[in-house]
Amino acid sequence: MKTIKKYSLLSLITVAGLFLLSACNDKLEQNPRSQFASETFWTNEGNAQIALAGVYRGNIKYGAAEVVPTDWWTYGGLILLEHATDNAYDRRGANAPQNQLTNGALLPNNPVLLGYWSSSYVRIAICNNFLENIDRVTMNEDRKKRMKAEVRFIRASQYFYLSQHFGSVPLVKNSLKPKEANNVTKTPKAEIIKYVIDEYNACTADLPRYKDIPSSEFGRASKQANLAFLGRILLSEKRFEEAAAVYKQIIDFGDNIIDPNYESIFNTTNKMSKENIFTTQYSGGLAGNFLGQHGFPANKTGWHLINPLESLASQYDFTDGSTFSYSDPRFLQSNMGANRDPRFAASFLYDKATFGGNIYDCHPDRASSIDQLTYSKQATRTGYGLRKFLTESFTGDLKEGYGGNVPVIRYAEVLLSYLEAKMEAGQAIDQALLDQTINRTRRRPSVNMPAITVTNAAALRPILRKERRIELALEGIRFWDLLRWGTLGDVMQGDFWGASFKNAINFGRKVDPNGNKRWWVDTKAFKKGMHEVWPIPQVEQDINPNLR
Repeated sequence: MKTIKKYSLLSLITVAGLFLLSACNDKLEQNPRSQFASETFWTNEGNAQIALAGVYRGNIKYGAAEVVPTDWWTYGGLILLEHATDNAYDRRGANAPQNQLTNGALLPNNPVLLGYWSSSYVRIAICNNFLENIDRVTMNEDRKKRMKAEVRFIRASQYFYLSQHFGSVPLVKNSLKPKEANNVTKTPKAEIIKYVIDEYNACTADLPRYKDIPSSEFGRASKQANLAFLGRILLSEKRFEEAAAVYKQIIDFGDNIIDPNYESIFNTTNKMSKENIFTTQYSGGLAGNFLGQHGFPANKTGWHLINPLESLASQYDFTDGSTFSYSDPRFLQSNMGANRDPRFAASFLYDKATFGGNIYDCHPDRASSIDQLTYSKQATRTGYGLRKFLTESFTGDLKEGYGGNVPVIRYAEVLLSYLEAKMEAGQAIDQALLDQTINRTRRRPSVNMPAITVTNAAALRPILRKERRIELALEGIRFWDLLRWGTLGDVMQGDFWGASFKNAINFGRKVDPNGNKRWWVDTKAFKKGMHEVWPIPQVEQDINPNLR
């Protein structure tokens, strides 16, 4: 068999068709069996279900390291994108590809760009193939309608992400031949946006409500997932009244909840939480993820790739709702989580915290500790580690055995987005609305922070954005929030710092502007007005000049 070498990635994935559903090699080949499968596969409902599973899987690589994202919805696509924000830092340093998205060094050959781009067009190709063939299958029409709606939702979501980050991209709605694919042109962003909104609107009727999806089908798309993504794109387009109406539909359904236990909804102990509207499904040992290996601290044989920044950690107020300060006597160097919003301890590891029966000892003066904060060890670079998403009692294979799901849309986001949409639309804000939205996330039993009572929009805006940052911390939404608010270029400038160690001798290379002994992490110089829109990957531009 002859390997295809002269076509763009887009052309490779558009001709792959059904073969992509079960491909196990990185190289796609001209394989006569793919044509044979296309002619004989679409004969029964069982095969259609297999094809649908392929749509959901897309290009996701299970049980493998995912430094470059294999999908927008994996831990590599969501959690590691936090490294491009003021929330987290990649232990590998300034040259890590996510870091280069916002430090002024972004180039079209950045592998993260290619990872997101290729994962989208792989899914789009599989979706197109499915929609072009599903009507050949004789099956119950309602089930077929549902399948079509799921596939259209997933395809529209790929264009949602592409439009938000790359802007104008090829709009491919049917399978293409290689020559066609190598000559596609960019569709204006406005047309992509319209297509996405139209698709989401069309899908709603044929998708089941969240409550009607049996546990055996947990993870499949629901009306609520579809509407939540519709709400997202309406927010980004500043169509706030429409976004509020969409989010209100989800709230009025009443199918989802704010889970009492914040920490549990991100690990393996509560994977079926009704707060998780849409998640990427993993299964330890069968279809595990590599997050445990990347996220666990060194004392638990992890690689400690994900390091929360102090700019995020300092946002967590004291338990009475007052603003955090190092000079406040309630801040305890010996227990940084004491007297703080409980979501702090549920999300981070910090010096002297216990994780899996071990003490996380990251003080910069303790050279004997494997977790010591330095610029060289395979340990923290900020004085913080990741707790969120990890089950600390897990003792299996960190590379393939960890099966924690990754949340894509949570009900908490829906409530906070609803409040934002109402506020930005200029609609009246009263205490009842605050209690229905922001105070439900703050007042869940495991958090129990004081209620917000501010109803003036100008005063409420920074409070809401802060709550959104804390509640959704490290879930992969911060970059998009900064982008749509128009603040990304301002935020990603200057020095970024780690934890404070007041009495440390070894406290890093700089002292912060206020004289605090905080660990210096990195300096960023985002190119405002340039890097808000990602360039199309260089390999695609080289083959198809229309994409330059």
